[in-house]
Amino acid sequence: MKKIVIFSLAAWAALACSCNQQLPYNPPVVPVEPDVPVLTYAKGADISWLTLMENKNYTFKNAAGEETECMKLLRDECGVNAVRLRVWVNPADGWCNSEDVLLKARRAKALGLAVMIDFHLSDVWADPLHQEVPAAWEGHTLEELQKDVREHIVSVLGKLKAIGVKPQWVQVGNETHGGMLYDLGKVENGSNFASLVNAGHAAVKEVFPDAKTIVHIDGGQTWANYTRIYGYLKTQATYDMIGVSFYPAGPSDEGGSDDLTSTDALIANLKKAAAEYGKPVMVCEIGMHVDDGAFCKKVLTRIMSELPAGSGLQGIFYWEPQAPGGFNGGYRKGCFKNGRPTEALDPFKE
Repeated sequence: MKKIVIFSLAAWAALACSCNQQLPYNPPVVPVEPDVPVLTYAKGADISWLTLMENKNYTFKNAAGEETECMKLLRDECGVNAVRLRVWVNPADGWCNSEDVLLKARRAKALGLAVMIDFHLSDVWADPLHQEVPAAWEGHTLEELQKDVREHIVSVLGKLKAIGVKPQWVQVGNETHGGMLYDLGKVENGSNFASLVNAGHAAVKEVFPDAKTIVHIDGGQTWANYTRIYGYLKTQATYDMIGVSFYPAGPSDEGGSDDLTSTDALIANLKKAAAEYGKPVMVCEIGMHVDDGAFCKKVLTRIMSELPAGSGLQGIFYWEPQAPGGFNGGYRKGCFKNGRPTEALDPFKE
């Protein structure tokens, strides 16, 4: 019989609040079995801010107005079946370090949610403009950086394995449109970026041979972004999946509208990429203005109807849906208001 472990909201909060500053790694044992089934189509959410939000006393409510743990709410009322968790190497405040990730990953497994691990390979945000080498790796040669990448990934994944969490997908880098670990790892620097991807891929397979490695870019609606990275990697690197970010401008964004022109461009590019590079595709990040729930619902419906299970697209992850408008310095692309989800994620329930 499947064993289900249910925690009270207070217990979840206690786990979350223990995740502050440098977070000594001493997690309680949570007996969850069996392993979460492998998904053919992820309807996911990146909830990496969750423990920080709980530490700031944010709460979430179900349709009946009852306070409910956020991942459970996303699963039960939004149709979410997977979570994405970012990992920073040594963040200054501790959030999103390996110990914080372990807490969230263990909670996800207890709820039967599949897990994606997103290695930024930095102490801070990694994106096309910012791919900063972690402080502990500064001044390292390319060969040393390859070793750093391997050891970091093996360490984090080894800790997950020790607590019984088996991620289905692992990103090697985040939004690596220009490469990673600048300046050595820039795409312009010959095969350097490819060698770092290879180091990360090998590290993932060392711990979890069945996990799918993802190389992730931004701007999924722009075909040039695909050719720049996946064309470059085609003969130089080994990885399993293509991952993209997509943030369409909706009615509440400056200069935005409710048309689906960029969404249709994304769909066309995903189909083309799957055929061109012979790999499945994933929307690893998507987000729209918190006031544009109806627009978001329309976008997700279009993507999922054009690219259903079996089409080459293996899932969609909404980025920090639980965040209220303006959270943490101005993020406005969540889809919760007053602790409750809007209609934005309704297509996930179908």
